[in-house]
Amino acid sequence: MTVEKNGFTNATLGWKAWLDVVSLDTATPKQIEVLEASHPQAKTSDYYLLLVHEPEILEQRSSTYNAIMYAPGGLARADRELGALAVSRINGCVYCASVHAQRFEQLSKRPQVVEQVFDNLTTAGENARDKAVIELAIALTQHPENFGPEHIRTLKNLGLDEKEILDLIHAVSIFGWANRLMLNLGEPVFK
Repeated sequence: MTVEKNGFTNATLGWKAWLDVVSLDTATPKQIEVLEASHPQAKTSDYYLLLVHEPEILEQRSSTYNAIMYAPGGLARADRELGALAVSRINGCVYCASVHAQRFEQLSKRPQVVEQVFDNLTTAGENARDKAVIELAIALTQHPENFGPEHIRTLKNLGLDEKEILDLIHAVSIFGWANRLMLNLGEPVFK
């Protein structure tokens, strides 16, 4: 089911770089190696083909991102995706919101939560855990200087352990960076 609300969508979008991208025909062996290690579609993505101008930075970015979002154990992948979706909604990153809405839906089978996030983030979530994940994303994204032990306590009271909480903070935090790269280097393309 496609959801479109307030300029956000769970539909598959493209992304167009505003700067020149690296051509695979002229890419160095290191650039090709980093692209292949970064993402399965990196060789066809303007985003990766732009970032690979600096292969060492892309290599570190991809390694960090993949470890945070896909590491086994710790916080459930759906919760990481919900945190990423919430941050992307706050930051106005339509492309990232679409990607992480899809991933959250695939993992949780709850498209209604995506619709709630797109409609009104402050009331979104079907349960206390969803709401706590979203509240943490809001707090860290909008007012990180006000983040404190009460946010941690709320998650602990819901049964999250230290590793899960740290995983959530990592996921939310990396999306502050990921959104800024996407928003400042190009734009979403609606297919």
